[in-house]
Amino acid sequence: MKRILLFILPILIIVAAAFTIFGIFQVRFEEEKLMDDLQRKARAVAESVELAARFAIVNNDLKIAARVVESFQGRERLQGCIIYDKDGQMLAITKRISNLQQEMRPYIKENLSSKAPRSSLEKLKDYSVYSYILPILDDENNALGFVEVIYDTSYVFTTLTELWRRLNTTLAILVVFIVITALFIQRQIFTLPVARLTDWFVHFQRGDIDKWHPIKEKGELGKLASEVEQLALGIRVARKTISEDAQFRLKKEETWTEVKLRDFVRAKLGENALFVVSNREPYIHTIDESSGASKCVRPASGVVTAIDPIMRACGGIWIAQGGGNADKKFVNTKNKLGVPPEDNRYILKRVWLTKEEEDGYYYGFSNEGLWPLCHITHTRPIFRENDWQFYKSVNEKFAESVLEELPAKNPFVFIQDYHFTLLPKMIKQKRPDATVALFWHIPWPNPEVFSICPYQEEILDGMLGADLIGFHIQYHCNNFLDTANRLLESRVDTEKFSITRVGKETFIRAFPISVDGYTNAASTIKIEQINKIKKEFELENKIIALGVDRIDYTKGILERILAVDRFLEKYPQYRGKFVFIQLAAPSRTHIKRYHDLMGEIDELIEKKNWKYLETDWKPIIYLKRHFSPEEILPFYKLADICIVSSLHDGMNLVAKEFVASKQDLNGVLILSKFTGAARELTDALPINPYSIEEFADTIKLAVEMPDEEKIKRMENMRRTISENNVYRWAADIITELTSLKKT
Repeated sequence: MKRILLFILPILIIVAAAFTIFGIFQVRFEEEKLMDDLQRKARAVAESVELAARFAIVNNDLKIAARVVESFQGRERLQGCIIYDKDGQMLAITKRISNLQQEMRPYIKENLSSKAPRSSLEKLKDYSVYSYILPILDDENNALGFVEVIYDTSYVFTTLTELWRRLNTTLAILVVFIVITALFIQRQIFTLPVARLTDWFVHFQRGDIDKWHPIKEKGELGKLASEVEQLALGIRVARKTISEDAQFRLKKEETWTEVKLRDFVRAKLGENALFVVSNREPYIHTIDESSGASKCVRPASGVVTAIDPIMRACGGIWIAQGGGNADKKFVNTKNKLGVPPEDNRYILKRVWLTKEEEDGYYYGFSNEGLWPLCHITHTRPIFRENDWQFYKSVNEKFAESVLEELPAKNPFVFIQDYHFTLLPKMIKQKRPDATVALFWHIPWPNPEVFSICPYQEEILDGMLGADLIGFHIQYHCNNFLDTANRLLESRVDTEKFSITRVGKETFIRAFPISVDGYTNAASTIKIEQINKIKKEFELENKIIALGVDRIDYTKGILERILAVDRFLEKYPQYRGKFVFIQLAAPSRTHIKRYHDLMGEIDELIEKKNWKYLETDWKPIIYLKRHFSPEEILPFYKLADICIVSSLHDGMNLVAKEFVASKQDLNGVLILSKFTGAARELTDALPINPYSIEEFADTIKLAVEMPDEEKIKRMENMRRTISENNVYRWAADIITELTSLKKT
């Protein structure tokens, strides 16, 4: 639109200016012509009554004067006639203008001493008239009186106004004609060729390469189109070559790495891009309140920790809610940007939600309803009809955003978590050829618990739109199968681990999620960074235990603090020698349960620190803010013990991150048996976080564990993570997806 205006506006300005100048001259000419015609008429009328007026003045015959002026009563456009004596007094006046009889107009006085005719436009009351005054002279050329003829000039102004109207109408018609002509020309020489080129690109981007879209433009645009076509052809051939090379390299690799996963995806998916959907975006742009500068941060999210390395390796598009207060400044016209900011490896597409949508869909239904429903932490789920309506509308909004991006053939869509239970079905209804996987990152409850949800059938129906549903552990898969079997009309196949509903089969699989190893990142941590932390918090010669969590009632932070307190009570020999550091990222503070939890944690830590108050020792160090992965790594390296005490958790990647960071093998992991990670990391020290006595004794066991046993346990856990890292996790899911596609 802006380009069209730049093209048309100069033409319109020139035409309008030319018409205005022409109009001014035309109107002025017409005005002079009309006034000249009026003067000739007035002079002729005045001269025709001169003899009769002279006779009436000389003989002082007012009757004759009256008959003379009354003869003008019915003439068109002639207001009337006035006869004056030599002193300027009215002797006779036409009745139509008789109300002027008592008025002495200034220009009459001026004519008393003048013997020349006078014509002018005059203002009489509220209207304008044309006045022509003819002196009446005797034989000696002395003034006997005057005759004034008054004409109505309204028709002159009416004529000029009508002329302006015709000129403006002509100009408007001309402007419309110019605009239509310019738009037609612009469309023919620019818009249509570019539209055809754009359409060709859309088909190419979506992978619709079986149809040929010839570009036949000529001229400079045709040359550009031809070059683009050649470039696109080269890209297509290169993609094919890369895919074949990837299959070859894939056979040579053993350990799953970023490079191997990239080769694997290219070999399995070819030109089909990977599309990831999640609520939380991997990179958030915010405004720093202190400096006012914008910055990019990684959110505290297990989903982000797991999926970001996969997207870095494979590329594709990640679709998520734009929640940062500076997010809109960094996207293009399609709400996309390349990430990571310093090294663009994939595309992030942001979806914008209103405050009402976010309150209802995210804080309401997702985190006050589904989250406590699926976690056995004795927090009552809250379901509101208004929240459910927002949840559905946001799922529809994300579905539209995903469908805009899907290629023409067999796209792969990987949906994350409980925020999008309705999304798989919405996508499959519009694109049945799409292969859709839903990964559930939190626990799945048993049928009795899930039946609490008033929208259970719609949620299950939406999820079963997916081709594959993944959970962290087999126990959650079993719960889901039982839930569908008991709450939904469907056929459950316990041998294939699939659910068939309305002719659509969905496979249920366990895929234990992991991390990328942290090997490279951990090796970059310098001893100076660790020493700085030790000095800042006075940690020299201390036994250091660490907790890293988002503040949530499922993470068992309160139980952890109570266990540390009990440990120090039971084993006082470690007072002054043991320090527990809790890194805590605030989240969902709009929800009352989370807001109250933050206050409970603050109060409990203050109480316990006061209990053991000594001059140079504080048992609990509480750091409550967002920590980036780069900031957390030195704490992992520093810690002797990592405590993961979740009351209920799908997996918990903190446990795996700690193990992956321990290249020196010097560390002990205390791990809740209610996490998915406990199934894999069997060399961790297991705890029941509800049993504070057992918890405290396990801390003592970790503190006093011999170095040989620490090394052996850590080696075993690191081997598990190395073999089953996040790249292996992604490869297993893609393998399952591609096998579904073939069947």
